[in-house]
Amino acid sequence: QVQLVESGGGLVQAGGSLRLSCAASGRTFRMYAMGWFRQAPGKEREFVSAISRGGVSTSYADSVKGRFTISRDNAKNMVYLQMNSLKPEDTAVYYCAADSKRTIVVATADREYEYWGQGTQVTVSS
Repeated sequence: QVQLVESGGGLVQAGGSLRLSCAASGRTFRMYAMGWFRQAPGKEREFVSAISRGGVSTSYADSVKGRFTISRDNAKNMVYLQMNSLKPEDTAVYYCAADSKRTIVVATADREYEYWGQGTQVTVSS
């Protein structure tokens, strides 16, 4: 089992940047593909980005492509989401998630992820 704790959320003006961090503990972090999801009020949780175990493969939702960058540091048991050019529609609670099944490819469906953090709020003002 792995425990995930997100941090780095906050309030930022449109056009600004934030870097989310997810700290993992428990079983070997490098054995998990990692994903970021978000959920805005009144909306379903949606995929944002994911990175494979070794960091070779990444995936992004079309809505964040070119603005967000996912990365990981297996030595520190950390995964990051650098968010640039933020828009009001990026406002949501952002969740970190871990998937033990996939080795090279990454999953975009939240049902494929077994472990979840508690979320961190990101608010982008216009």
